[in-house]
Amino acid sequence: MSDFRLKVFQSVAKNLSFTKASQELFVSQPAITKHIQELETCYQTRLFDRQGSKISLTEAGELLLKHSEKILDDYKQLEYEMHLLHDEYIGELKLGASTTIAQYVLPPLLANFITKFPQISLSLINGNSRGVEVALQEHRIDLGLVEGIFRLPNLKYTAFLQDELVAVVHTRSKLAVADEILPEELPNIPLVLRERGSGTLDVFERALLQYNLKLSSLNVLMYLGSTESIKLFLEHTDCMGIVSIRSVHKELVAGTLRVVEIKGMPMQREFNFVQLQGQEGGLSQVFMRFAGHHSKSL
Repeated sequence: MSDFRLKVFQSVAKNLSFTKASQELFVSQPAITKHIQELETCYQTRLFDRQGSKISLTEAGELLLKHSEKILDDYKQLEYEMHLLHDEYIGELKLGASTTIAQYVLPPLLANFITKFPQISLSLINGNSRGVEVALQEHRIDLGLVEGIFRLPNLKYTAFLQDELVAVVHTRSKLAVADEILPEELPNIPLVLRERGSGTLDVFERALLQYNLKLSSLNVLMYLGSTESIKLFLEHTDCMGIVSIRSVHKELVAGTLRVVEIKGMPMQREFNFVQLQGQEGGLSQVFMRFAGHHSKSL
């Protein structure tokens, strides 16, 4: 029922590209152009400035984007509620998850969800926690799952699952480090850490502050964009990594990595659902209830 032209406009506006919108919506580029021209004719104004191969939103385009996001969200909620009258769960749910959650927590949960709700179209993008929050604010996703402690005031966070960060080294590493170290020893140990904006780094920084330690005082060899990269890095470099315990279960069982306890420095954290304030409900709520029910098995 929703006006497809608004979806086309929103995609072009977000990507600032007719080509990318065409690929995202599986529609030909001439059709994309036609929909935008129809909107410009309808409102008798240009929605995009065109400068060579680049485009940007005009003032009218910015205004339409602001309202189209609200309209399309309302259409989605309407579709959900109308089908709910017949006890049907039908619609589209776009998820965004931070890297650790997307790789090590969600896959079995998503498989079970689509089995129970086959008429819900589910999609997932992943990135670090900041990227997921930005995607939510830009209406590119409906529901996020993030880690860390950083909070934005216009977003609502709901606890989902407990997690713990641990220090690990490769069992073949020549790094002379005991099974237990003191926090004060960290500056003397070469480290590989997750990148800025990741929830993992947020939690590690907070733990360091308990001992008046800062990242700048540590010997960080590399910041990497995923836990898998850190594990491979550890395999070829004599250093220590800080990762989720969930991400190294197989390696610990196989004996390729070992945990080094940092005495008196717990690194507990929560995985959280995150939503735009005032937009709780709909299929997002269905997924949250389902995930909460199955969280004990994760």
